[in-house]
Parts: sequence; C-alpha cells; structure tokens
Amino acid sequence: MAQKPGIPKGTRDFGPLQMARRDYIFETIRTVFKLHGYQAIETPAMETLNTLLGKYGEEGDKLIFKILNSGEYTRKISPETRSLLVDNNETVESSRALTSEISEKALRYDLTVPFARYIVQHQHETVFPFKRYQIQPVWRADRPQKGRYREFYQCDVDVIGSNSLLNELELIQIIQAVFNQLDIGIVIKLNNRKILAGIAEIVGHPDKIIDITVAIDKLDKIGIDKVNAELAEKGLPKRAIEQLQPIIHLEGSNVEKLKQLAGVLKDSSIGLTGIEEITTLLTYAASVELSELIDLDLTLARGLNYYTGAIIEVKSTDVQIGSICGGGRYDDLTGIFGLPDVSGVGVSFGADRIYDVLEQSQKFPDDILAQTQILFINFGGSEIKASIPIAADLRKQGYSCLIYPESAKMKKQMSFANNHHIPFVIFTGHEELEKNLVTIKNMETGEQSPCQINQVVQFFDKQFL
Repeated sequence: MAQKPGIPKGTRDFGPLQMARRDYIFETIRTVFKLHGYQAIETPAMETLNTLLGKYGEEGDKLIFKILNSGEYTRKISPETRSLLVDNNETVESSRALTSEISEKALRYDLTVPFARYIVQHQHETVFPFKRYQIQPVWRADRPQKGRYREFYQCDVDVIGSNSLLNELELIQIIQAVFNQLDIGIVIKLNNRKILAGIAEIVGHPDKIIDITVAIDKLDKIGIDKVNAELAEKGLPKRAIEQLQPIIHLEGSNVEKLKQLAGVLKDSSIGLTGIEEITTLLTYAASVELSELIDLDLTLARGLNYYTGAIIEVKSTDVQIGSICGGGRYDDLTGIFGLPDVSGVGVSFGADRIYDVLEQSQKFPDDILAQTQILFINFGGSEIKASIPIAADLRKQGYSCLIYPESAKMKKQMSFANNHHIPFVIFTGHEELEKNLVTIKNMETGEQSPCQINQVVQFFDKQFL
C-alpha cells in the first residue's frame, strides 16, 4: 500500500495564489526597508546549539528545534552518559547530557541572535552604525494553532552600533509605512525595560525582574488572577504583588500614564531613565504625527532576556490576532559572543500573521495573480511560428507573456486566460498574418483591436505605462 503523503504539523504548502500574496507582503516590506537605507544579509538556517541556548529565556529554550548530529552519533555517546541513561531511566540530567552529545546544531529560533553572531564574526568588515534587514524562515517547536506555526518567516530590520533614540523613531516610521501600504489598521504598543526594572526595584525585588516581566507579559492571554498566581509561585511576596496592581492597570493618555509613573518611580534612577527615554521618543513621534498610533502599555514585557530599553509590539485593529510585529532595544547582545557594549535596536514583522490579517479582512489586491500580462492563442502550424518572435520582442521590453503550449480548443485557451487573470490575449490567425496584423483582445472590456505586428510593443506601452 502506498504511503499517504503529508507534512509536519505547523508547516504548510503554498500554491500560486498563496505565493503571489506572500510575495506582495515581502516586496512591500522590502521596499520600505530599502527606502530607509537598510541593507540585506542572510544567515544559515541552522546555528550551533550553543549560539542559541540561553538567549530566549527558559521557556524560549524549550522551543528550539535541535538537529541530530549526522552519522552514527549514538556510538559516540560517552560512557558516563550511557551510565546515566541506564541507571536513571533518562532523568533531566541524563537528557541534557545526551542532547549535548548527539545534537550540536539547531534550527534558528529567530533572526536577532544569528544577527548578533554575524556582527561579532564580521565586525572588522562592518561599518557602524550598521542598518540591516533580513527576510528568512525561522522554526519554533511550539504547539500549532491559528496564527502560530512551527515554520514561519520573519522580516527583521535592525540598527546596531548606535544608542540614539532616533533609531527607535525610524523603526516606528517603518512600521507605520509598511502597514499603511498594506492597508492594515494598527496600534503600536510601547514600553521600556528600564521602567519594568524600576518597578521591580520599587516593590523591593530587583532580582525578580525576569520573573515579573515574564508573568505580566501573559496578562492578555491568561488574565490578572493567573498572572498574580504565577508571581506568587515565583517567590514574590503578597505585598509586592499588591504594589504591582495599580502600576499594571495604569489608565489615561500616554502623558497621564508617564506623569503617574514618574511619581511612583521617583526613587528609582533606572525607572526615571526609562520614563525619560519614552518621553523623548513620544516627542519625536509627535513631530511626524505618529504619536496617536502609540499606546504606552506597561503589561508589554516580551519575556526575551535580551531587551534592555524600548519594547515595541504591533497589534492589528482589523482582525483579532496575536502581535504582527515586535522588537526592542538590546544593549549588549553581542557581548554574549565576545563583543561588549554594542547597542542595537530592531523589530521583526510576522509575515504569516500579516498574511492572515490581509486574508481575513479581504485586503489583498484583486489582481494579485495577474502576473502574466499577455497570452498568445495557439492556432498551430505557421500561425504559432509567427507568435514566437513577437513574444520574444515583448519579453525583451519587460512584458510577461506566454504562448499556449497546445493547439487546443479556443474555449479551453480563453478559459486558461480567465483563470490566470491574464488581461490581454493575442490572436495570430491566418487572415491576420496575411495582412501583417495580430488581433489583441482586452479580457476585461472585451474590446478587440487589430495591430500591425511591428507596433505590438508600442500598443502595450500605451496600455501599461
């Protein structure tokens, strides 16, 4: 019995329509990146496991897809590890030991950590500040669900080697430009890790900053009661949890929230620094009429360990879905790889979720599949021979065209043109060729126009230019 074909959960095939729509998203994003002076790089699909582990927090590390070493790796397991497996029936300790021996590589979890690794390896050939963009797939061993996949594309844009807040402003401008061109309504959630650190300091537990941020980052997903339960589970006393409540639930305009925070954090220098950074960024944004898109949200924490300043997350106002873009500042990510004190900031566009938003809100262009502009009807014999050089001339001028491969029934060929949204059809029939003519049909209007063979290119110049 033949094996039934299938693909792993959390992955997808993409047909012509899906690819055309994805290319539309990627090209829109790429165009905006280039407009702001960013350059493209690529990194391998896999990194060494040591490069990735410890960069995403405890929960993130669990989602890294590990790759088994090639060859007969099981023969290379050390006697000590074999002993642990036999004696303890694969405990956590033995599992970690086994993983380190049979898996030295992993699929990349995101594009930021590989970018930091790239910068360290290529630091002597890189001119700072370096503005890069990267559009490639990433993999996460997450539970597949709507809007969440195990294989998906990220579209990252980063500035590294500069700590100016103008970079954060530029990223907000890029976000606005991308989603404006895609016709997606958005709100830009903004926070600052220094403010979160100040809050942890004020409640008397600066050592619990990671636990606090990881917990409150889940507020929208699990609710305040479960967040408080998780904080208690992490060892935060009841009084500290109570102190957090009014801070988490700050209301009012951005200016009003900052004013309230300034009072709460008046004894925390790091907290006040965070407030100053947010205030400056909002002032910059107001100068280009972007401040109304921004919402200061203290529950925005993004549990990744490497954010140190601004934290950014973008939500669609058109469709209820997770974040469609996010990122922040990471002041010393490259220090992990031996290059300290290199500040960076960036955001990542979630292409797959953006696709879902456009599909659900029906905002993809109607003619997105109309990639072929001209179809030559195949009459066979000498007629088709006449089509070949005309099609070649059109392609030289940049027009996408094809000749129907068989001399099939006219109805079938015209249906092909309609199904592929081809706007023009050219007939090279015997009578036309005797007069050195072709007939060009506009498939939208139904209008048919005779045209001299040597004037075909000029005809389409008038139609498309």
